[in-house]
Amino acid sequence: MRIVCIGGGPAGLYFGLLIKKLDPAHSVTVVERNRPYDTFGWGVVFSDATMEAMRLWDPETAREIEDAFNHWDDIELLFKGTRQRTTGHGFVGIGRKKLLNILQKRCEDLGVELVFEREVDSDLEFPDADLVIASDGINSKIRNRYADVFQPDLVVRPNRYIWLGTDKSYDAFTFDFRKTEHGWFQAHIYKFDETTSTFIVETTEETFRAHGIDGFDQDRSIAFCENLFSEVLDGARLMTNARHTRGSAWLNFQRLVCGRWSHFNGRSHVVLMGDAAHTAHFAIGSGTKLAIDDAIELTKQFQAFGHAADRIPDVLEAYEAVRRVDVARIQNAARNAMEWFEVVGQRYADTMEPEQFMYSMLTRSQRISHENLRLRDKAWLEGYERWFARKCGIPVGNGRAAPPMFTPYRVRGVTLPNRIVVSPMAMYSAVDGMPNDFHLVHLGARAMGGAGLVFAEMTCPSPDARITPGCLGLWTEAQAEGFRRIVDFVHAQSAARFGIQLGHAGRKGSTSAPWDGEVPLTEGGWPLISASAVPYHADGPLPRAMDRADMERVLADFVRAAELAATTGADWLELHCAHGYLLSSFLSPLTNRRTDAYGGSHAGRARYPLEVFRAIRAVWPQDKPISVRLSCHDWAEGGNTPEDAAIYAALFKEAGADLIDCSSGQVWAEDAPVYGRLYQTPFSDKIRNEIGIGTIAVGAISEADHANSIIAAGRADLCAVARPHLADPAWSLHEAARIGLTDVPWPKQYLSGKRQYETNLARAATGAGK
Repeated sequence: MRIVCIGGGPAGLYFGLLIKKLDPAHSVTVVERNRPYDTFGWGVVFSDATMEAMRLWDPETAREIEDAFNHWDDIELLFKGTRQRTTGHGFVGIGRKKLLNILQKRCEDLGVELVFEREVDSDLEFPDADLVIASDGINSKIRNRYADVFQPDLVVRPNRYIWLGTDKSYDAFTFDFRKTEHGWFQAHIYKFDETTSTFIVETTEETFRAHGIDGFDQDRSIAFCENLFSEVLDGARLMTNARHTRGSAWLNFQRLVCGRWSHFNGRSHVVLMGDAAHTAHFAIGSGTKLAIDDAIELTKQFQAFGHAADRIPDVLEAYEAVRRVDVARIQNAARNAMEWFEVVGQRYADTMEPEQFMYSMLTRSQRISHENLRLRDKAWLEGYERWFARKCGIPVGNGRAAPPMFTPYRVRGVTLPNRIVVSPMAMYSAVDGMPNDFHLVHLGARAMGGAGLVFAEMTCPSPDARITPGCLGLWTEAQAEGFRRIVDFVHAQSAARFGIQLGHAGRKGSTSAPWDGEVPLTEGGWPLISASAVPYHADGPLPRAMDRADMERVLADFVRAAELAATTGADWLELHCAHGYLLSSFLSPLTNRRTDAYGGSHAGRARYPLEVFRAIRAVWPQDKPISVRLSCHDWAEGGNTPEDAAIYAALFKEAGADLIDCSSGQVWAEDAPVYGRLYQTPFSDKIRNEIGIGTIAVGAISEADHANSIIAAGRADLCAVARPHLADPAWSLHEAARIGLTDVPWPKQYLSGKRQYETNLARAATGAGK
């Protein structure tokens, strides 16, 4: 085949040498705009997995790179006058110029033609090519030529950064955070040879402009950074090798995702690779890794399908299918890390103590979890657990402290024994709203299973507030007595606290249970009301827009339900303002089309939910908390976003809410949530750390490692676990045992089972009995 790689970065060079090595009959050319053995930038970081793959595919190149590598295990943080260090992280760095020189030399040795100082404007300049590799970077001319095919989605991120170097060698990957009169700056520092380190300085656009840096030339920018980071530089100077760029050399990161990666131009197949196809923020150092992995995967697919021009379409299809998965995973982690640095000043740096700030930084990508930190640096993590436990009022010595999810949490006069919440989950098993034996067994089992707070399902303040005829209700004394029976059992048989969530179904009411089709009732139904006459399903029943009389009636129903809840002995109340139910329908612009005082602005849309909240707060005991569940993202065009949710959270905080239960979606039938592990936790993180109110994280939290990571990093105060509790009533006790925590109390009736369960886990961990 005739193969041309446009762009002589790691992707183009490495693919060129691999494909030439595997079949020397190929004619391979790499075309680069710069001079031979010339490059810009400083150091790059590799992963161990990428190096292992390179050893497999070309041991000669891998050996040269490894000989030039600098390896370090430690991360050091300078923050608020402290220095903290943790080990076990395993980085390898190499100078970008050294890496490219190694790849260029290997290409020459294998017979790859290298063409330098040629600017390529089009793939059509190579009409004899069977395959054109567009590895020409983030500003790819080839990709832009076929933008309608490749469908690039390029987003310019808000932070500014400058990529510098220094002749000081650091023995740890070092982060230095400095606050000025205008905001925070952070430096990302890592060595890449024996005498030189990369030194990236980053800040927000607002801080950048407030200091006037947009008017600085490169020398003045360097002098500013040297002065700001003088402690960590310790007399060393900063350097730039970007004199070819105009202005200050401060950049904005560009996040790139492409809809397609390959195209046939009529003569040649064209495929994107490296930064031309995707980018990953330097916060996790994966740009070069992705480029190398692209080259390896494309080579692997030629090995699988054959080194012939007529197999190129199959090769490119398989290459894209495989790489998309890994790239999406890396980009997701990179996005999390990037966003952490973008909001670090407004969200974490001013309020967090150095110990928690360090933990938050280490876990910013959500790829590194609590137990992963234990594997990396057990001593550091156990020291952090002791610090966290002491902050929670637990006296600890030098041994292992309770992990964060098993620390107590106090709000008003209520103390939860741990941070795990059994989320309200609809069971649709009541008759006329009455709690029955099912609810006693269901909720009692979860309380005995070790959770700190157990919620009953959404409980409705009137018959026409129900989703289905099987929903729980709280509008009669008899129903209150049914709840009292459950609360008494929970308090007598466990350390758990009990919560009641009040909510009105609104336009999503009068339906059958899910196992009966979840369709509008044909018999025994009731009229629907909502903020506006907007049905949940386009072909569903049309609700009536509430008038003032409706509002007063429903508010009175909520007040009566709250008063009854107070008589049950329940410890916690939650107001359901999420998932498209009645109060949620006021908050979302998708469902609130009102033109009166209860629509329009955020304050208008929140007016009625706040009226309800204030009314129930007035009758609920002052020593007991009330949380509010919000849909923090409607996941639909024109709907609420996390920014809107933060505004509502602030309004509820001002009204006296104690926590925000951060859910999302289910407001609009055609919503499109982006699911994933802990996918709703960022909403909790934002509200807790920007608005300054306690939060409950919920959604795809399925193991102790998740909960500990969230609580320890300060992304939430509590973790609500839903479906795992349906599968395992003793989820909390079992997770404690699984992470080796044996001092969590079990019900005395189950102690023999505790010992056997822990023994079986220990045997499984050592492989005994196989």
